[in-house]
Amino acid sequence: MFKVKEKIKKLERAISILSENERECRLCPRSCKVNRAKERKGFCKTGNNAIVAYSGLHFGEEPPISGYYDYPMTDKSLKKGSGTIFFTGCNLKCTFCQNYQISWEMKGREISDEELADLMLSLQDKKALNINLVSPTHLIIPILRALKIAYNKGLSIPVVYNSNAYESLEVIKNLNGIVDIYLPDLKYFNPETSEKYAQARDYFQVATKIIKEMYEQVGDLRFENGYAVKGLIIRHLVLPGHIKETFKILEWIYNNLSEKAWLSIMSQYKPCFKASGPLERKLRREEYEIVLKKVEDLGFENVFIQSEFLNDDEHLVPDFTKEEPFKWPEVRKDKSI
Repeated sequence: MFKVKEKIKKLERAISILSENERECRLCPRSCKVNRAKERKGFCKTGNNAIVAYSGLHFGEEPPISGYYDYPMTDKSLKKGSGTIFFTGCNLKCTFCQNYQISWEMKGREISDEELADLMLSLQDKKALNINLVSPTHLIIPILRALKIAYNKGLSIPVVYNSNAYESLEVIKNLNGIVDIYLPDLKYFNPETSEKYAQARDYFQVATKIIKEMYEQVGDLRFENGYAVKGLIIRHLVLPGHIKETFKILEWIYNNLSEKAWLSIMSQYKPCFKASGPLERKLRREEYEIVLKKVEDLGFENVFIQSEFLNDDEHLVPDFTKEEPFKWPEVRKDKSI
């Protein structure tokens, strides 16, 4: 799929360029300019080392990322899973965040670059389809250092960059040839909405530039043996009472990328943490169906949908106070794949 020496060379270049942010951090649009080398902390509340809340095989991502197309799986031997590493802290901090225990409350353990590399290799040993970096933006420098170590030790599976798209364009440009699959959210359209829920009035302006750059780097999704190995999937979580914003986001994708762009339209919103106003309730089924009709009317060709709405005990709602945050259903024996 790729040449390791080329990856390492690109990693060395990116580390060299981006490491100046350790002394005056501009890794994201917040541009806090704190000296992280001296343990000063900005908006994300992290320092110079990676902090990991959880790592393990995840079976709830989009099918070509997690490797299942009919979950629960009927045979444990057929399970693949995405090799997720959930990083503590966040540069966006949405008030309704489902992962608030790690984005806001900072649950997690600080680890060295070598330990992070070993986590990646351990996931590969468990037959993970990829290394899925969840909320990597603010910790990209230790992640890059760890990737270099891991590639030198035999890492050979795709790298997924799973982010909120509130990124520095310079950072994303320097990830060209390092990241194989981009998995960004495109969350908000109106500046008033992103200001209210994420203190980021410029969110849409920033995120759309970032997603264009990601798309230019990796293009549409490509597969080997049914699994994604390169490309872009744009996620959008439909928010209660914000359907018109979703329409605007879909129209932007159609007009600025392609009807062939891969989308993941999520219905899994659940009020969490400091959810307020219209976000104090779950998404209504009819709201989601209206959005899917818009997707169809625009003519998108590649769309993942969530046909089932989340229950309070849903396996996709994590509890990071537990050793295994996700409640994966038991393997069924009553039908074949």
